Amino acid sequence: FFFRSTTTTTTTTTMAPVQDETMTMMMMEEDDDTNIDSNTTTATTTTATTSLNLSNAATTIDPSVVSSRILQSPSLQTTEEDEPISGNDDSQQQQQPTFRKLTALSANHNQVEYRRVRCPPHRYTPLREHWEQILTPLVEYLKLQVRFNTKTRSIEMKTSQHTLDTGALQKGADFCSAFMLGFEVQDAVALLRLDDLYVESFQVTDVKMLNGDHLSRAIGRVAGQDGKTRFAIENATRTRIVVADQRIHLLGSFANLRVARNAICDLILGAPPGKVYNSMRSVAKRMSERY
Repeated sequence: FFFRSTTTTTTTTTMAPVQDETMTMMMMEEDDDTNIDSNTTTATTTTATTSLNLSNAATTIDPSVVSSRILQSPSLQTTEEDEPISGNDDSQQQQQPTFRKLTALSANHNQVEYRRVRCPPHRYTPLREHWEQILTPLVEYLKLQVRFNTKTRSIEMKTSQHTLDTGALQKGADFCSAFMLGFEVQDAVALLRLDDLYVESFQVTDVKMLNGDHLSRAIGRVAGQDGKTRFAIENATRTRIVVADQRIHLLGSFANLRVARNAICDLILGAPPGKVYNSMRSVAKRMSERY
C-alpha cells in the first residue's frame, strides 16, 4: 500500500506538470496521511512483539515476593508502630499482663520487720482486759503476727507472708501506742481505718510554767466538773482528749487538733470555761455547715 501510493504520486506529477497549485496540495496531504498510517502500523507491530518477548521472559516478577518486600520495609514497620489501629484497642488492653499486688514481705526484699510497744504499769490491767479486742483487728485486718512479751511487758508485732499492706506494721504500732496513752479501743481503731488521723501530746507546763495549786487548778479547768469541759471540746471539734496528770493527749485530724489545742491552751492560761463554751459553739456551728 505504501509503495503503490508513492508510484501514483510520481506518475501524476510527471504526466501533468502544468496542474494548478490546488491539485498539488491535495496530493501532498494524501501522502502525509499514507505515511502516518504506515508508521502507526509499524509501531503497533513493534509493541506487540515487545510484549510477547516480555511475557515469555524467564525473569518475571512474582507478586507475592513484591508484597513480602513491601511488608518488610522498615519505614512501613515504624509507621505501623507509631499509629496503632483504633479498632484493636480493646484487644491490646486485654493482652496487657496483670500482676498480683506485692506483699509487705516481698516489697521489703523478704526481710521481716518488727515493732515493739511498751506497756506502762497503769495500762497493764486494761490491756489484759481488752486483749482480745486489740488482737482481733491486728491479726484479721492487718494480717500481722502479734504477741505480748510478759518479761519485757511489751507488745511485739512482725510482718508475715500474709501481710499485704506495706504500712500495716506502722498502723498497728500507732494503734497500740494510742491505747497505751489512754484512749479507748473503739477510738484507737479509727487509726487503722483512716489515714488522716494523728496523735498529739503535750504537757500543761509547756503552755505556762505553773506549780502547786496553780497547776492543779489549770488541770481542773481543762477537765471541768465531771469532765463536762473535756466532753464539750471533744464533741465540738470531733476529737478525743485524754488528760493524764500533767500530760494531755489528743486524737483527730490536723485541723480539728488545732482547734482543740487552742481551746485547751486558753483554759490553761486562765480563760473562764464560759468563754470557751461560747467559742466551741461557734466552732461546732461552722463545722456542721462545712460538712
